[in-house]
Amino acid sequence: MKRIFYIVIFLVISNSVFGEDQHFNSLIRVPDSVEIFFVAETSTSKIHQFSNVDGNLTIIKSFYMSIGKKGPGKQRSGDKRTPLGLYFVTEQLDTSKLHEKYGATAYVLDYPNFWDKQLKRTGSGIWLHGVDPNGGQRPKYDTDGCIAMENDDLRSLQGSIKSNLTPVLVTRNLFNNTLKNKQALRLELESAVSSWALNKSSKDIHTYLSLHRIDSDHSDFNESENSLFSIKSNELSKNKMVKIEDLLLLAYPEEDDLYLSRFRLVIGDFNQNINIVVELYWHRKENGSLEVIAENTV
Repeated sequence: MKRIFYIVIFLVISNSVFGEDQHFNSLIRVPDSVEIFFVAETSTSKIHQFSNVDGNLTIIKSFYMSIGKKGPGKQRSGDKRTPLGLYFVTEQLDTSKLHEKYGATAYVLDYPNFWDKQLKRTGSGIWLHGVDPNGGQRPKYDTDGCIAMENDDLRSLQGSIKSNLTPVLVTRNLFNNTLKNKQALRLELESAVSSWALNKSSKDIHTYLSLHRIDSDHSDFNESENSLFSIKSNELSKNKMVKIEDLLLLAYPEEDDLYLSRFRLVIGDFNQNINIVVELYWHRKENGSLEVIAENTV
């Protein structure tokens, strides 16, 4: 007797959403799992600490910061610029044996991230760090590309910064009017992510490819290697549930009509679960629809 398996997509909708009257640059949806979110605003030389409580995302404190000597927009190694984009803290460093300019402590950011690599951006060693305790306040443009904060300010954040969980969005402006009708955009992106997950898990390669720009320079699609589930394809045909959790949505800084969705994909049944962190970069085509131009697993 032929067995039929049903795949159900669950999108966990508990999240923080900005009101239409708040024109926060880039941020479209922040999941409840992200309790603290940092936005480094290069035009004001401030890094803002957001608190995410009960679905309300608000600025609780802002701190002075210094960035690269040549300003924002890093492209290559040694250009003295601070990168623009979404980055995650990967680890905290003990600066006691490092140069005094790094101050009380330092947090490593994951530059270059996946999108930076797609655009052939180079360089490394972008940190969020302190300052020389005997050097006074640093000028606004004074680092080799890192973000530098006053030591006391950075110490006050130590309990809030968690490796591989705390996002740092680096952007020129926190507020603008470039994104209209964020509610509709959020719903559109949520629907697109759900469609992607359904087609991915059903292993319908033709429908799956219809969501991708496979001739793009940013897409490295390979049916056997780039498939998230190629390793366990036999087991996946038996899975009954696909759940999308911790969905983060934002309009990517400096990129027209480019959106990032980052989420945890949970696939399985009562016997087995597969957890994968996925990043999808969406671009709006000329006909108005969204397509995936880059896909990554973290």
